[in-house]
Amino acid sequence: MPRVWDVPVQDPTRVRDARVAAEEAAALAGLDERRTATVSLVATELATNLLKYAHAGGVLIDVVDPPLPREGRPGRAVQITALDHGPGIADTAVAQRDGFSSSGSLGAGLGTCRRLSDDFGLHSVPGRGTVAVARVGAVAPAPGRTGHGEEPSRDLGVHAGGVNVPFAGADFSGDAWTWIRSGDRTTLMLADGLGHGSEAARASTAAVEELRHWARLPPTEALRKLHAALAGTRGAAVAVAQLDTWTGRLRFAGIGNVSARLREDGRWRSLLSRPGIVGVHQPHTVREDEVPWTAGSLLILHTDGLPGRWTPPPDTGEPPADPAVTAAVTVRDAGSSARPVRDDTAVAVLAPVPSERP
Repeated sequence: MPRVWDVPVQDPTRVRDARVAAEEAAALAGLDERRTATVSLVATELATNLLKYAHAGGVLIDVVDPPLPREGRPGRAVQITALDHGPGIADTAVAQRDGFSSSGSLGAGLGTCRRLSDDFGLHSVPGRGTVAVARVGAVAPAPGRTGHGEEPSRDLGVHAGGVNVPFAGADFSGDAWTWIRSGDRTTLMLADGLGHGSEAARASTAAVEELRHWARLPPTEALRKLHAALAGTRGAAVAVAQLDTWTGRLRFAGIGNVSARLREDGRWRSLLSRPGIVGVHQPHTVREDEVPWTAGSLLILHTDGLPGRWTPPPDTGEPPADPAVTAAVTVRDAGSSARPVRDDTAVAVLAPVPSERP
């Protein structure tokens, strides 16, 4: 089941909580002692920065697949996400340099995190706050490799990522997301187990595991396989999006209240799911949308922890961002203190890879 650590950082004692959570996630991901120490340091630095610059914030820690799709199931990584509504950073490029500090400290924070992490992304807008995402895998990237110790594979020009926030700080989230590559097809799925807690997590986890057997199938056929596999669970709302990079077409199908937003030519459109619960009640027919995918496309899937009528702001995912950063910014900004969250919240993003990556 998707264990997620949600650590509110409101005073110095919670920095230790973030570090301990990161070490527990490292054990779950199978990281060795050296990589666990890296995860521990990155979590400590990000949590410390929340207190130093934003005075408070939160750290989410999860075990995820790396963002670039490869054949089969790649090695997993610990993802550490720091979110705040603080003053923001005027120049994120300068802030990530080793030795930079705006508070008179040694300036080891963001520069250290970027240098030690396999992947590091930062988004900040003055007056709106900051989101930082770091990933550390089981094996450090080596020259000529693509990360996590794996040989380079053909670049499909897309990457995926997401964040998962358990309801009320629970140990398990009833939401789960995954992506799988099969040849020229990359499949992104988001599942929302009915309700929340461990039983909801069992349903969404079953959907993730079953999809690994059927990633080559079109979305509607994959949903039929998932429906059979989830029988005996609470069931789940599930959305499946599949990108064929050879044809440049995106296919989408969903059952239940997982929402999909697709950016086309600078505008956002909704991709519609059918009412039902996978594993409990499946509609007789399931609609499948097929749309073009371009260098400017961006797909966001989200569960009902976010408002159903939420529409991404125009600057979502720009400049070309790590998809997990885009997901984290969405979670942070789409909520409202006037609308208390009553369920787990997950956001998964499929995005083009920038033509020139740093």
